[in-house]
Amino acid sequence: MYYKVFINEIPVILSTEKFIGKEYVSIPIELVRFKKLIKMIEKGKLTHVNLYHSDADKLEAHLRKKLKVVEAGGGLVYNDRKEILFIYRNKKWDLPKGGLEKGETPEEAALREVREETGAKKLEVTRFIQKTYHVFKRNGERRLKITYWYEMSSSYNGDLKPQAKEGIEKAKWKNFAQTQKALQGSYENIKLLFPKEYLTTHPVDRIA
Repeated sequence: MYYKVFINEIPVILSTEKFIGKEYVSIPIELVRFKKLIKMIEKGKLTHVNLYHSDADKLEAHLRKKLKVVEAGGGLVYNDRKEILFIYRNKKWDLPKGGLEKGETPEEAALREVREETGAKKLEVTRFIQKTYHVFKRNGERRLKITYWYEMSSSYNGDLKPQAKEGIEKAKWKNFAQTQKALQGSYENIKLLFPKEYLTTHPVDRIA
């Protein structure tokens, strides 16, 4: 069992195996100095790291002790034409997501954030996909964001309204080829949510 925590788009592997490849530096997760590790990765001194523990349930528990955690919910939304809903922010195509408010469940937050960030309505959760993990800075302090992702469906045919106050410039439905193109410049943790065929790019004449 393993999963990835992204630091500057570099994945740190958390696994139940001590050895996952000769290129990896393996460290028991309970002993790692995580902030020092982050600095080494940010400086390019480490690129292949495996943090391990024999008990899969304790991997995330130990990780949560290392950094302050921010939890979020997000949606991978399909419409009736099997197009996927994207937002454009910080010069990257992304999926709608945002932090949990007090008293919210991750699923409730995911639905609310999709509505607020895109203007999409008629949303229905079809399944939980997975959690993703990445490290970011807020007010000079490194934090761990854990995002709960849900697959959703929507029959909404109205205009989309990107949430400008959150820095979102566009909200757009994308077909299969357009999604492949968008994912080329997207975040690595977002790519984990998509089937493999979406990550194989084919040339297209026009990407809107």
